[in-house]
Amino acid sequence: MVEAGQWWSVLLAPALLLAGALLAVAADTCVAARHAGRRRSLGAVGRRLLEVPRLLTAQPRTLPAADRLLWRLGVVVVPVAAVLSVLVVPFGHRTVADLSVGLVWFNAMEVLTWAGLWLAGWGPNAVFSLVGGYRFIAQGLAYELPLMFALISAATGAQSLRLGDIVAAQQGLWFVVWMPVAFLIHLAGVLAFAFLGPFAYPAGRDLAGGVLGEVSGVDRLLLQAGRWLWLTAGAAMAVPLFLGGGNGPVLPAWAWSLLKTLVVLGLLVYGLRRVPVVRADRYVELAWLVLVPLTIVQVLAVALVVLVRGGG
Repeated sequence: MVEAGQWWSVLLAPALLLAGALLAVAADTCVAARHAGRRRSLGAVGRRLLEVPRLLTAQPRTLPAADRLLWRLGVVVVPVAAVLSVLVVPFGHRTVADLSVGLVWFNAMEVLTWAGLWLAGWGPNAVFSLVGGYRFIAQGLAYELPLMFALISAATGAQSLRLGDIVAAQQGLWFVVWMPVAFLIHLAGVLAFAFLGPFAYPAGRDLAGGVLGEVSGVDRLLLQAGRWLWLTAGAAMAVPLFLGGGNGPVLPAWAWSLLKTLVVLGLLVYGLRRVPVVRADRYVELAWLVLVPLTIVQVLAVALVVLVRGGG
């Protein structure tokens, strides 16, 4: 049974999210070194993490006729939305906010990132940055509908939007076993709303960095941090949705939640550099012709199972 945690869990959840994001960055550095034929070492990880103090002390870039208010607002929204999204994610048998519509809350925070990233592209009043923002919107139109059907599959299986109920419905059999399509679509959606790996199109090199091209200093740190925070948040959400939450033998529930999150996060980091960047127009075609029909069939199959079992 998942219950709301104590007041200090409000601080613990962002701390765990940040720790997971740092671990993901370190793992990605090692994977990148391996692919480049370089030695994997703590020094390489340390050099990447040293970017944090450098960006904190760097001078923010200013551009003529930039809308600074919208620019800063968009930059801040991305990491803040990631942090807010995990407030409903169960950690073991505890969660910060046990909302009856926890699944909707997570999806709403993810969609809020659309607005934040578009504002971060619009605000600088620069061509490449603006095109990067529009690229994310185009990418979002492709990944969002399959992702929503994947989330609906889990909610249908549990007949609830409360994440605690979804975890409880997986006693004896995890949803990933009979909802594999929804699970894989969720993982793809995580990479997409974190705009990393094959979905890094909004920050493409052909756009001189796109949405990241004009940001510097703290602004760049916040956007980059937002990407890795979202990757970790998406990995954490996969656990209660498809992997049984904290259910498992021997170990306490919180340990199972942590272990499963790390496994999913490791899988996502490993996949970042295994697939080339996909253009938004190509992914739109794939999403509407392949992924949407697949996820609709997945939802219908889950609904049929629920009806056969005597569900409402």
